[in-house]
Amino acid sequence: MASPVRPPALVAPGPALPSELRARYARTEQLPGFGEAAQRRLRAARVLVVGAGGLGSAALPLLAGAGFGTIGIVDDDSVEISNLPRQTIHGERDLGRQKTASAADAIRAIDAGIAVRVFPERLTSANAERILGGFDLVLDGSDNFPTRYLVDDAASLAGLPVVWGAVHRFGGQVGLSWAGRGPHYRDLFPQPPEPGTVPSCAEAGVLPSVCGVIGSLMASEAIKVVTGEGDLLLGRVVVHDGLRGTFRELAYAEDPAAEPVTGLIDYDQFCGIAPDAGAAGPAVASAATSSSVTSISPGELASRLAAGQPHLLLDVREPWEADIAELPGSLLVPLDVIVRDAAGVAERLSDDPLVIICHHGVRAETARRALESVGTSGAVLAGGLDAWSREVDPALPRY
Repeated sequence: MASPVRPPALVAPGPALPSELRARYARTEQLPGFGEAAQRRLRAARVLVVGAGGLGSAALPLLAGAGFGTIGIVDDDSVEISNLPRQTIHGERDLGRQKTASAADAIRAIDAGIAVRVFPERLTSANAERILGGFDLVLDGSDNFPTRYLVDDAASLAGLPVVWGAVHRFGGQVGLSWAGRGPHYRDLFPQPPEPGTVPSCAEAGVLPSVCGVIGSLMASEAIKVVTGEGDLLLGRVVVHDGLRGTFRELAYAEDPAAEPVTGLIDYDQFCGIAPDAGAAGPAVASAATSSSVTSISPGELASRLAAGQPHLLLDVREPWEADIAELPGSLLVPLDVIVRDAAGVAERLSDDPLVIICHHGVRAETARRALESVGTSGAVLAGGLDAWSREVDPALPRY
């Protein structure tokens, strides 16, 4: 068991609270060791939440209710109907809206005095310093490894603590990363997993209530960091199993041999993810006919199909996903079948130019590498069916 860690409070107390706020926070101010000073720290604190999805939806209302004075939200996505079971900060009225706008409205409905800053954009190496600037701590509720490593590195360079959470199917994890004060995310996970080995929430699913549990733990940790109360999760990870109703704790330490973080990098490349189609431009035009180019944009594939050019569309998603949405004429072979028997699958494919399809492109890249290892070249539909529905066919259901 790791020793308790209690650094001093992160944020100095702000001005005295007016009587209406003292009345609002009366039940928390009476907590032992908390008091008005802790509440004034929270009101002075500036927290940035990365992701307004399942974890952000759970944490954001709790941060607002607890009295954080400034809340920032980073998310470039819009609300879809498949989000609603677990992303409860959004409702049916918000379908099609930017998640940042929907979440901001929900926060203001809880407390109109909170300063809400929205960043309806994807967090990248180019904008991370700008976005993290002016905040005291970060809550990372992102759902992909490139963003998690980016947040950890950017916060390490800025000296900010990061409360991070992750959910997968029936369970989740939460921890605190704080370079300079203790271990951080890269000490626990020095290298990302191989692409396709860890399905995303959209691919594997997640129990909605697990998002609530992990998001609540993240909000509690943020309160502890700001106020200096309680034992922090530095060097500890809490692991929750929703099916068994259990919690356990894993301890870890700083890696003395780890390379220091000196700058931000290309995190998609670091995690082995193929470039997004939107950024590829004309360079992907020969993807289906050249083994040196491994992705093709939705627009280019649509043009080729419209021109009658033959292609073999290999869909590597699960059958339940194909029941929701698929490209006409595609061949469904789930990724696990290809990984187990790439040679057997390759023998049964036609000689037409191969384009491999999944939801976002990650599983397709894993399939492409497996087939390439047995001598079959192909291209990934960059961005997957999600990009196809945005760029080519908006009528195709998104999930």
